[in-house]
Amino acid sequence: MLPTASQPIAPMLAKAVDAVPLPDSVAGGLSYEPKWDGFRAIVYFDGGASDAADDDSGAGSTGTADSGSVEIGSRGSKMLTRYFPELVDAFARLLPGPCVLDGEIVVQRGDTGSARLDWEALSQRIHPAASRVTKLAAETPAMFVAFDLLGVGDESLLERPFGERRDALEALMAGVGHPLYLSQRTTDVDLARRWLTEFEGAGLDGVVAKPLAAAYAPNKRVMLKTKHHRTADAVVLGYRMHTSGQGVGSLLLGLYDTDGELRGVGGASAFSNARRLELIDELEPYVERDDAGDAVKGETDRSRFSGSKDVSFVKLRPEKVVEVRYDQMEGSRFRHTVQFDRWRPDRDPRSCTFEQLDLPVAYDLSQILV
Repeated sequence: MLPTASQPIAPMLAKAVDAVPLPDSVAGGLSYEPKWDGFRAIVYFDGGASDAADDDSGAGSTGTADSGSVEIGSRGSKMLTRYFPELVDAFARLLPGPCVLDGEIVVQRGDTGSARLDWEALSQRIHPAASRVTKLAAETPAMFVAFDLLGVGDESLLERPFGERRDALEALMAGVGHPLYLSQRTTDVDLARRWLTEFEGAGLDGVVAKPLAAAYAPNKRVMLKTKHHRTADAVVLGYRMHTSGQGVGSLLLGLYDTDGELRGVGGASAFSNARRLELIDELEPYVERDDAGDAVKGETDRSRFSGSKDVSFVKLRPEKVVEVRYDQMEGSRFRHTVQFDRWRPDRDPRSCTFEQLDLPVAYDLSQILV
């Protein structure tokens, strides 16, 4: 029986490895794909399509497809359907029949020759206002990159080996055009290693290796992902208390720009209970204090993801330098939360500039979306 959105499937996950694994390191061999940097999505299409009526989800309609025939589930099985009306329309118009797809929702920016993925534009697509959803669907339309087929017709493919599922996916997607794409794949490990380096310039964030003989395993780390490993020295601007109220929850980091201005670039977290308490003592000498001797507090900017979350932090004098591990930048900020490596007492805070960062060579996204 074809899986349905009424009982959503949790996506199969990937375990991080330091290098692109060899094909024979897993029984049955490996297939390699680019790692897309977007919203993971399971798409449920029941095959229905009709001339449109109004979309009762409140997100608006493109006027060409019955949105009730399509549901888009997130990694956490929450429905993203209302946020991407242009994709709902595309699935209903372009897919040849009932199916369940696993893939990634992405947004592209830039012209042909300099196009790349845009995470910030994608993240802005999740908005509560229907009018805003409709506006953004027109201004920053999304694309979907399919990389697995979990069901087709009235048949579930979850128990089939990935090699068979991928062959069936290629047959299903043959002739399906923009904005729906099929992720590239190869069994050539040397080509996969090239992808790891080259495709980063288009905003992709690594390579995924998939066991060809494996059945689909919801919420299990069966796949293997390789991402970039880089380090940078940053100035500690402050810290947030842990949600438990005990110890440091995260460090706020900054880098100096070409004008000599210290700019926030993200944070480091994931400390053990013992380490959180140690950090309070280590950072005490650097806490900014007012005339009464109380710690000076600041607030980071709120976003639509903040909600009622406490965004306050304890300010520190910009004197302490930390070396952190990161994978990539998004604009002028670390794309993900970075990992604490070590203190750098030998570094002058003023030497912590954007110029130290390893930036990828630009690569045209249109060369990957084929």
